[in-house]
Amino acid sequence: MRYSGFRVIKEALTGHKGWKPVWREPEPKSHYDVIIIGGGGHGLATAHYLSKVYGQRNVAVVEKGWIGGGNVGRNTTIVRSNYLLDGNEPFYEFSLKLWEGLEQDVNYNAMMSQRGIINLFHTDGQRDAYIRRGNAMILNGADAELLDADQVRAEHPYLNFEDARFPIKGGLVQRRAGTARHDAVAWGYARSADLHGVDIIQNCEVTGLRIENGTCLGVETSKGFIGASKVGCAVAGNSGRVMGMAGMRLPIESHVLQAFVSEGLKPVLPSVITFGAGHFYVSQSDKGGLVFGGDIDGYNTYAQRGNLPVVEDVCEGGMALMPMIGRARLLRMWGGVMDMSMDGSPIIDRTPVQGLYFNGGWCYGGFKATPASGYCFAHLLAKDEPHPVATAYRLDRFRTGRMIDEKGAGNQPNLH
Repeated sequence: MRYSGFRVIKEALTGHKGWKPVWREPEPKSHYDVIIIGGGGHGLATAHYLSKVYGQRNVAVVEKGWIGGGNVGRNTTIVRSNYLLDGNEPFYEFSLKLWEGLEQDVNYNAMMSQRGIINLFHTDGQRDAYIRRGNAMILNGADAELLDADQVRAEHPYLNFEDARFPIKGGLVQRRAGTARHDAVAWGYARSADLHGVDIIQNCEVTGLRIENGTCLGVETSKGFIGASKVGCAVAGNSGRVMGMAGMRLPIESHVLQAFVSEGLKPVLPSVITFGAGHFYVSQSDKGGLVFGGDIDGYNTYAQRGNLPVVEDVCEGGMALMPMIGRARLLRMWGGVMDMSMDGSPIIDRTPVQGLYFNGGWCYGGFKATPASGYCFAHLLAKDEPHPVATAYRLDRFRTGRMIDEKGAGNQPNLH
């Protein structure tokens, strides 16, 4: 079934009796050409592109929980490509272009909203850094625009310009950036992959990897052994756990990143805003809630829950940027487990184990990278070579010293 306005009208006139399940609930086969561990955004996007673009239909996605129950449904929905370094900016610009055609590609309403993003700066040094970043974006085919304080005030008059501790001196804008409905992205990719023959197997936990003579033969699961010619791992914060089953110790730590949403308000924020004097970012959802977040917890954990110190820190950032946020009630909060790499940039590469491939280390940038991550991982699985925009995301770069330190914070994951 293809979704369309005509289909909605027809179902409305016929009592909505023609809708079908979005994807099948198959039992696992004994063997697949490719098994993707992880039914989040990256795993489902990989399955979609692997089947639709590269024509591989004997593919399974195994997920220990339910589709949309992990980080893909636990983020702040921001989509952008405003990066600096050569290893990152072409990749994220490729991702943004895929975002722009995503809904037509998967025939699903992902509620992609290109409302723009503005990164505020508060010092001359920050301004110079943003000028450099904007130039790097333009050189890689992205859009970037530098605003002075008066231009920012004209677009965002509700920010604190009068008595702020950190005066707003301007901002770097990317107009094509914005937000998308996170769980709808997962559902859209799952539906499209299923339509192209991929088996999506929920409530199927991987308990081990069967490796013989240096080759991965498949996965041990709660539903029994499933053989595969190739196994791809895309499990975000559980990367260390799963790859540990192959005897690998990854250059990754797991941290919680919390997100928050306020009560529903009348439209007030026209775009995504980030605070340059602290780690705070905010947008407004279609239901009116202010969706915002800040830094990760500084300690390692696999818990998907928040804590009060981070709530206080994030709310302080919001109050410093726009004091009016203090009158809004905090409705709910949640935590996602981030796989924080040593340099803050991701990994898409083969592993030393034959037939075993890894996609992880996305840190804060996982959601915005979803389409390109899936496309590049599918390319790697299909062709055994990296996609041109992902050649820098090698697993051995930490051994060879070729780190991609976008933030300039060194090799300490909790600083990224």
